[in-house]
Amino acid sequence: MTAPEPADLTALPSPSLVIDEARLDSNIAAMAAFAARAGLALRPHVKTHKSVEIARRQRAAGAAGITVATISEAEVFAAAGFTDIFIAYPLWLDADKTARLRRLLEAMPDGAGPLLIGVDSVEGAARAAHAAAGLLDRLAVLVEVDSGHHRSGVPAAQAGPVAAAATLAGLDVAGVFTFPGHSYTPDGRRAAATDEARELSAALVSLAGAGVTARIVSGGSTPSVEFADATVLTEIRPGVYVFRDAQQWELGMSSADDIALTVRATVAARHDGHLIADAGSKVLGADRGSYSTGFGRLLDHPDARVCALSEHHATITGIDLPAGSRISVVPNHVCTAVNLADDYLVVRNGAVVARWPVDARGANT
Repeated sequence: MTAPEPADLTALPSPSLVIDEARLDSNIAAMAAFAARAGLALRPHVKTHKSVEIARRQRAAGAAGITVATISEAEVFAAAGFTDIFIAYPLWLDADKTARLRRLLEAMPDGAGPLLIGVDSVEGAARAAHAAAGLLDRLAVLVEVDSGHHRSGVPAAQAGPVAAAATLAGLDVAGVFTFPGHSYTPDGRRAAATDEARELSAALVSLAGAGVTARIVSGGSTPSVEFADATVLTEIRPGVYVFRDAQQWELGMSSADDIALTVRATVAARHDGHLIADAGSKVLGADRGSYSTGFGRLLDHPDARVCALSEHHATITGIDLPAGSRISVVPNHVCTAVNLADDYLVVRNGAVVARWPVDARGANT
């Protein structure tokens, strides 16, 4: 028997992941409107929220499809009826992933898709073609380009040779993509978008030299998306925008009023100079960027900081509250906090109105 939902915030289990439904819907609508004004397709990255309910709201607001990071995330959302899916990762298709990719392709409804995956090497393209043998009409690939983040992706000039090898192997090369992850610096958001446009433009030239015409040019992180060059890109893939987090707050991409997800926690102890709350690294995640001023922020107390984390302890400075006080903590990196939770408690007008599962929690393979 399922326990009844708590009627208000004071009755929430502590700690709990809490969504402000009005702010969530506002963030979804704002990004959809931005993409429409720019003439860009919106393919949000659902690894941020891992929620079928939220993805449905994004689709209802105009999203053209969804982006995932893993095959297991694709499995969750495909089972929920999503058919326009991009696995934005240079998959290395071993026996397990090959079998699972084939099941995804075989289950696609007639007329849907194709399923999109990333490649960033000749070897990766060859494996993809082998994995999809007999089902190649249901699969397309995007060549990943390194636009300055220096993680995965090929230099722009090598995009053409990878695309040529993929085409020779029988794959449909739909275009190119990148992740301008170096936008996660206080002064790097616009510069990363400039790098993105330059490198993707060069990649398109490289593809054309290999006889491949791109129909999809995909990019756009949440910090850089407002500077996205719509003369180059055809679609954007922001993820964190639905919730925002302390990183976006400190990067200047969001204000406190935009933040839709917090961890509702309790001050468990009060000592001279600091508080202890019951939301440690197993709840908030432990990410801390070089520019971050702590391991998290307090939504209603902007001068306070989470200055240290243990597994179940958050040490907070800059504020004095009585033990037992309830606080709303903003994680630095909301994606990692979500992956640690089983569900969300959804709040409207100060009352809990729903519980949504984190459907793709732990879907990391």
